[in-house]
Amino acid sequence: MPDYTIDYELSDDDENIHNKWDNRLEPRVTVQPGEVVRFECRDALDRQLTRESTVEDMVNASFDPVHPLTGPVAVEGAEPGDVLAVEFLDFEHKGWGYTGYMPGEMELGLLHEDFDGAGLYIWDLDDEVAHFAHGIDVPLDMFPGIAGVAPAADGAHNTLPPRDTGGNFDIKHLTKGSTLYLPIEVEGALFSTADCHAAQGDGEVCVTGIEAPMFVTARFDVLKDKSIEQPEFETNGPFTPTGRDEPMYGTTGIADDLMEATKKAVRHMITHLETEHGLTRGEAYILCSAAVDLKINEVVDAPNWTVSAYLPKSIFP
Repeated sequence: MPDYTIDYELSDDDENIHNKWDNRLEPRVTVQPGEVVRFECRDALDRQLTRESTVEDMVNASFDPVHPLTGPVAVEGAEPGDVLAVEFLDFEHKGWGYTGYMPGEMELGLLHEDFDGAGLYIWDLDDEVAHFAHGIDVPLDMFPGIAGVAPAADGAHNTLPPRDTGGNFDIKHLTKGSTLYLPIEVEGALFSTADCHAAQGDGEVCVTGIEAPMFVTARFDVLKDKSIEQPEFETNGPFTPTGRDEPMYGTTGIADDLMEATKKAVRHMITHLETEHGLTRGEAYILCSAAVDLKINEVVDAPNWTVSAYLPKSIFP
């Protein structure tokens, strides 16, 4: 049994959903510090895809608007200059999710120039793993891709880029038990969350993790004696896709530009998955987004920098 009580629940009904950061929004609920809210979050594409969707549905999906946010929640006593502490207590998926990439002409994803068409995989989720093709199982590590508070700047702001006040930063380590700290810019903070992922590799290279409708349970506090400029967090990981130190297969990208080095590392990993494990290039791209971690190995040996992609060997049957 959980060691907390849920004080408020916000469903994914339309009245609790918005798709812009805007400090003019009225809070759906106002909570006291220490209280707990359970958010029901839609998937990132706002129900345009289902368990039965095909790649054509991915091609025809609209990104305008994208990211249905659940909230906002106001926290009593939160004032500009304070810090909002958000302790993530639990995540519950609904049994399915998807990972996909869009046609290259949309210029979405790390390797959009490598894939002319779109790709889509619908995952079945159980209590511990997401089931992929070829008998591959990716461990679940659920987290919200988006968590943030309203900015002080007037007007409605796009949810796609992350901001000083949080938002779409896709930090895969904001899992159960972690605490996110957000700089507060408006009275009440006005917290919202969305874009939940059942799992994701560091990098989210094909533009989606395992996108999944989900419940997020969080406890709120206001810190008056802490000051930060951008989000900070505490977490126990997991710091590898499976949550443990284990054998990995790595591919390196070396270039005089970090983005180019990153692309090379992922391209080499896609080739490895294709030649050694029998995946198509599209399947490999999707698996890289869900279960391969990117690490910057060095940025000091000018003129070239090194980025590597790490693949956990245990996900294979």
